[in-house]
Amino acid sequence: VNTSTTDDPSTTPGPLYPFGAGDTVSSRSDDGSSPPITLEQPFVYFGKPYQQIHVNHNGHLTFNAAFTSYTPYRFPAFSSRDLIAPFWTDLDNRRNGTISYRQYSSGSVLQQATQDINQYFPNLGFSVNWVFVATWDKVPYYNTFGTEITFQVVLIAGGQSSFILMNYGEIAPTTQNIQAGYDTVNSIHYFSIPGSFQSNDTTFSYTSNVNVAGRWAFQTNATTSTTDGPSTTPGEFTLHPINS
Repeated sequence: VNTSTTDDPSTTPGPLYPFGAGDTVSSRSDDGSSPPITLEQPFVYFGKPYQQIHVNHNGHLTFNAAFTSYTPYRFPAFSSRDLIAPFWTDLDNRRNGTISYRQYSSGSVLQQATQDINQYFPNLGFSVNWVFVATWDKVPYYNTFGTEITFQVVLIAGGQSSFILMNYGEIAPTTQNIQAGYDTVNSIHYFSIPGSFQSNDTTFSYTSNVNVAGRWAFQTNATTSTTDGPSTTPGEFTLHPINS
């Protein structure tokens, strides 16, 4: 798999974390994936410490192996796979768009993540020591190259705690099914962001559970079982009008 590093200036539209300069760019391939990315420190995902990750082009992350599926299934799926899906649908970066990723262990991104997590999850006294950012920038849907979809997933770790942010920029409308959220082996933990498998996919840019339009935040180091979404999800679902 061919990857490269971009020197383009970092940009941060909407709620997105910085991306661009210094990122590793994934190959231009339909239904492709990054090579296995060795994490600079383990990321604890509901009790499991993972040391590698794959950025799959169709809008999801997996740990043990690449996952090329372009047809989303609904969460909870009760499958044998741990899956983080900021925007699982049929995407195609062969002509347009950039899929990139980067790890951070120091600098302003860690400061931003520390501030965000302590705001969304107060009373933890959380200190970030590692961040992984994967960004889909202006990637089109399959067979519709004039469309542009921008979104991002951010993994945040410090001590024994771990969190995920899902950030949404501009989302072009589509008739394709979309699943956003996360799932675990046997769906012991799962969450489906409102708008998944519905006709209002563009609303991802305007909804939130932390009162930041286009951002959803989750704590993912919990080990207790649940079948109705994460008990540690902060805040309430909010819809931010387009003109607000």
